[in-house]
Amino acid sequence: MHVVSIVSTKGGVGKTTVAANLGGLLVDAGLRVLLLDLDSQPTLSSYYALSHLAIAGTYEFITLNLTDSAQIISRTSVVGLDLIHSNDDQGQLSTLLLHAPDGRLRLRNLLGNFRPYYEVLLIDTQGARSVLLEMAILASDLALSPITPEMLAARELRRGTLKLLSELEPFRQLGIPPPPLRLLLNRVNAIRVDTRMIICGLRETFAGATHISVLDTVVPDRVAYLNAATLGLSAHRIETRQSRERRSPSALETMQALAIELFPEWREAISTVSR
Repeated sequence: MHVVSIVSTKGGVGKTTVAANLGGLLVDAGLRVLLLDLDSQPTLSSYYALSHLAIAGTYEFITLNLTDSAQIISRTSVVGLDLIHSNDDQGQLSTLLLHAPDGRLRLRNLLGNFRPYYEVLLIDTQGARSVLLEMAILASDLALSPITPEMLAARELRRGTLKLLSELEPFRQLGIPPPPLRLLLNRVNAIRVDTRMIICGLRETFAGATHISVLDTVVPDRVAYLNAATLGLSAHRIETRQSRERRSPSALETMQALAIELFPEWREAISTVSR
C-alpha cells in the first residue's frame, strides 16, 4: 500500500481538492483507495456523498487504536473509494498525541491493518503545523505539497513545510526517515508574468535537491475543479477535453499526468481512464 500525505503548513493551497480528485482518478483506474481525513475542518469528509457512514472516524481510530473496518470505514458514492471521516471537531487529537509516548508514530503503527485491502492511502492534513501533521508525514512513503504560484506561498514553503521536514530528520536514527517531498504547482494562471517567474524560481531552487523536487505536472486554475466540488464529483469525470477557449490541459489530462508521476508502476491502467 502506497501512503501519500498531502501536506502544507499554509492553508488554502488546495490539499483537499488534490486528495479528492487524485483518489477519484485512481479508483477509475481500478485501484482500491482509502482517504484519511486528519483535518479538524472535515472538508474531505464531505466532498463525496456517502453510501455508508461509519459509526466511528479518525478520533476513535487514533485515540483508541480502533482499526475494525466495520466501525471506521465509510463508503463514498464512488465505488472503491473509501474514507475514514474526520470527527475531531474540537481539535482534541493534537493535544492527546502531544502527550502520548508514541504520538508521532501512532499512525505509522496502525496502518498495517489496511495494507491487504488498499493499494493507496491518501491523507489530507491540516493547513498548519501540528503533531497531527508530523504524524502523517512520518507514516508516509511520500509527501505531496500543493503550492500556489505566489510569493507568500513560496516563502511559507521554506519557513513552514521545509523547516518541519528538516526537524523530523532525527527520526532517521530510529530507521524512520522523513519521506521524499514532491511539490505540486496548483491553481496556476500561466498568463501572469509573476507566476512564470515564481515557477522558474522554484524549479531552479530544487533542481539539485535529493529528496525534494517540483513535479512536471501543473494544475491549472480552472473552474472545473470548483464545479466538481460543488457536484461532489471527480473533476476528471466532468472535464475530459481541453476547452477551445483555454490552452491548459483538461482535468482528466492533468489528473492522469499527476497520478502517473506519483505512481509510474500503474501508468498503463491510469492512461486508460476516459471519464
